[in-house]
Amino acid sequence: MRRIVNINDGWMFYYRDNDPILVNVPHTWNNLDGQDGGNDYYRGKCIYQKTLIKPDYKNEERIYLQFHGVNSSCNVFINDNKVTSHDGGYSTFRVDITDYLNDEDIIIKVEVDNSINDRVYPQRADFTFYGGIYRDVELLIVSKEHFSLDYYGGSGIQYDAKVENEDAYVFVKTYTNVEEDVLVQLFDAQGNLIDEKIGKDVSLKIENVHLWDGINDPYLYRLKASLIVDSLIKDEVSCYVGVRTFKFDSKKGFYLNGKPYPLHGVSRHQDRKLLGNAITYKHMDEDMKIIKEMGTNSIRLAHYQHNQYFYDLCDREGMIVWAEIPYISEHLSNGNENTISQMKELIIQNYNHPSIVMWGISNEITIKDNHRKDMLKNHHKLQDLCKKLDSNRTTTLANYAMCTPFHPVTKITDIVAWNLYLGWYVPGLFLNDLFMWFYHFIYPNRCLGYSEYGAEGMPNLHTKTPHIGDHSEEYQSKYHEYMLKCFKRHQFMWGTYVWNMFDFAADARNQGGEPGMNHKGLVTFDRKTKKDSFYLYKAYWSEEPFIHIASKRYEYREGKYTTIRVYTNQKEVSLYVNDELKKVKKGEQVYTFKIKMNEVNKIKVVSNSLVDETIIYSCKKKKKEYILKKGKSQNWV
Repeated sequence: MRRIVNINDGWMFYYRDNDPILVNVPHTWNNLDGQDGGNDYYRGKCIYQKTLIKPDYKNEERIYLQFHGVNSSCNVFINDNKVTSHDGGYSTFRVDITDYLNDEDIIIKVEVDNSINDRVYPQRADFTFYGGIYRDVELLIVSKEHFSLDYYGGSGIQYDAKVENEDAYVFVKTYTNVEEDVLVQLFDAQGNLIDEKIGKDVSLKIENVHLWDGINDPYLYRLKASLIVDSLIKDEVSCYVGVRTFKFDSKKGFYLNGKPYPLHGVSRHQDRKLLGNAITYKHMDEDMKIIKEMGTNSIRLAHYQHNQYFYDLCDREGMIVWAEIPYISEHLSNGNENTISQMKELIIQNYNHPSIVMWGISNEITIKDNHRKDMLKNHHKLQDLCKKLDSNRTTTLANYAMCTPFHPVTKITDIVAWNLYLGWYVPGLFLNDLFMWFYHFIYPNRCLGYSEYGAEGMPNLHTKTPHIGDHSEEYQSKYHEYMLKCFKRHQFMWGTYVWNMFDFAADARNQGGEPGMNHKGLVTFDRKTKKDSFYLYKAYWSEEPFIHIASKRYEYREGKYTTIRVYTNQKEVSLYVNDELKKVKKGEQVYTFKIKMNEVNKIKVVSNSLVDETIIYSCKKKKKEYILKKGKSQNWV
């Protein structure tokens, strides 16, 4: 039976011309210089090397070396023999190294390269391209008869599900390196056998099917396939099965299992402060916990393939997922082959995740609208590829703000979305309403979504008169208050995705007084501070009772009067100032109270048993530390 041996520890790392140091992977060499601004982080070649004691294995077994993420390109050597190369920094790849294991000690060398080039995506985008072996490395030991391991990182098992009345059929295909019997079994969540068949292409029946129903009830069956040779089980693979139906409607939005299911989405980058992309499962668990707390039901996993562990989390927690490749910002004529291989890896490795309903083909590809004919041809190839590999899911793409609704690239995928920052990069929040209305008017049968929208917000910057570009926490909240109301006015939208759930590193940026960062997150980069906008979304999306006073960090306020802003999902709020009841209001989500300032103001808001408190102080002049200092402001573009 197959065994997995983790070999993360004890790699010698050669950084440029420096002496080697001992590191454990996951690891990146850009965890510091990729987050400090200046767009000067090292993009080049580094080497990881490890001496491995020859593993204990039988003559009839094969050993695969398995990488889950090496950015961006690499060459892999075993005892100076080149065994494989890989282009694309976000997917799993593996190679059979059995025939190279002639010595007792095995020297594994990995040349990793995130250099600037014109053939491997991404090359131009608003995030840091961390170099390194930043996900797990393993030895996968299998019988010589095994499920296929050599096809774009796939697992050798694939299923589709079809609902018929109260029942469902699960169609299973398995791929092996030998022509032998495969026993396919389906179990419910309690481990009870539902159905079983022998064959590589079988249909299993579920009577009275329990549907995978998003965050309400993400029920998962389990599928197991056993390769049988001479009455012995030689290899096994398994995956979880979620049975669901979905559709996109140009007039009514998204449907899950035949019912309206508005997609309240966020986008997520995977990096962390001082770690880059070299994060742990614990970090991913924390991200999911924060995302769930806000009431989110959909995640756009931008702008690349994420860790398999996080897709598994999405399955278990009921998130609707938009998965995409990093075909982004600028078409590279020499990169067409790489977009095809990355799309194949994305779909083949993630086919069995019920959470995924959309394959994203590209993002803001017309920022530099060059080589248009070749770019459009490549998009058509990707669209056809997605449909060939997976005819059951929907394709989409995210358009650049300046890409007009009439651009031919917007007509290729099944559905379409735009990255629009109207009210942040350009004045006029009302332009969002205008765009949605106009697009829906000219293309009433085309499904429209918002793939990105947002505004920078710094928890240390505050003002009583928030305006575009001030980077204050108050303007970010003002922006999102408008957008949430806007989306309620246009319920034909198939989905909306806040940019971003968390602040993330973009080394080309210098904005908000902290270079190297994109601060559009609803939560800070270190995940320690939830900005006021986080609680605004929680008021709209979450059913967990809560109440939150906004602008608590705006402790010292100038002027005779100030406004107390409250976010809650309760229908009534009482305001107390210095223990005196001032006002009771009924409403929804956002409550505002104007109060006359005392020297010290103890603020308390109450709704049923929920209480939140803060203290604000009167001051004569606005605090200098609340104002963004003038300096060079640099957008990534």
